[in-house]
Amino acid sequence: MIRLLLDSHVLVWWLMQSETIGPDLHDLIGSPQNDVFVSIASPWELAIKESLGKMRVPPNLADVLEEERFTLLPITLSHINVIKTLPRHHGDPFDRIMIAQAQVEGLTIVSRESWFETYEVTLLKA
Repeated sequence: MIRLLLDSHVLVWWLMQSETIGPDLHDLIGSPQNDVFVSIASPWELAIKESLGKMRVPPNLADVLEEERFTLLPITLSHINVIKTLPRHHGDPFDRIMIAQAQVEGLTIVSRESWFETYEVTLLKA
């Protein structure tokens, strides 16, 4: 079993059924044997992008996540405390919270962003 944390762009690709997600990654995300998490930071980030006219998000995103059997991961004080100690390799607050969540919860981040490798997290390249 693998515990995955989807970066926002990977979540969008999954919801759009994009071929950007290769068959191996598709099988990992879709496998009922793996736990797939979506940080609450992702819908927050996507809502901001939608408000700027950059994209559209399903209005029933909570239902969609449940149908996909993805677990919505809240931001806790434990996550916030880790953010204070993270090196400043990257400044995006949404990505930094996902790094903290991955560290605290023991999750593998699924992302195309290679800079995640500069932090102490397990990265699965999308």
